[in-house]
Amino acid sequence: MIKIGLTGNFGMGKSTVAELFKKLGAYVISADKIVETLLEEPEVIEEIKKLFGNEVITNGKLNKKYISSIVFENPLMRIYLENILHPRVFEKVDEIVKNIPQRGEPIIVVVEAPIIFERGYQNKFDLIITVFTSEEIALERLEKKGISKEEAFRRLKCQFPIEIKKSKSDYIINNSGTLEETAQQVEAIFQKLIAMERKYAGN
Repeated sequence: MIKIGLTGNFGMGKSTVAELFKKLGAYVISADKIVETLLEEPEVIEEIKKLFGNEVITNGKLNKKYISSIVFENPLMRIYLENILHPRVFEKVDEIVKNIPQRGEPIIVVVEAPIIFERGYQNKFDLIITVFTSEEIALERLEKKGISKEEAFRRLKCQFPIEIKKSKSDYIINNSGTLEETAQQVEAIFQKLIAMERKYAGN
């Protein structure tokens, strides 16, 4: 089994690339989806309420917009929130990985996560892949999804510059062009990973 960390900055296409890996046969785990489920758990809600105060609860549920408005302006609060969520996210990832059936064929696990480098999580993976586009393309795509430039900039400034992530990665995927062009890069990397896993298994 090879465990890959798939990262990139806001709006640059991590989810698109994760879906392409999934179609090729990789096991794909989304850290963001795990966070969504965690935010429904009473124990997590209680910890977040202690951190942000009662106003974080609306109609018995966490007000995610309110939380976002604070954490993207206040780095310390963002770190406190991440400290609540991230250990639980990796516990869930480990649990999912442990339960992947062994079928005598190469297993490629891709964990899609936005802030691997920012929190020093790269050592939790065998290899890191970074998806990138120019900031202009990212902003343009996000705007089409209804996300304002102001909101996008707030999120992007909380992440390492993409050039730093590219320089620290084992593979990079340029998602600036067509879906077909991105798919070709994913396919090429996937074949290398399969060959690598077979080589490890042979040893």
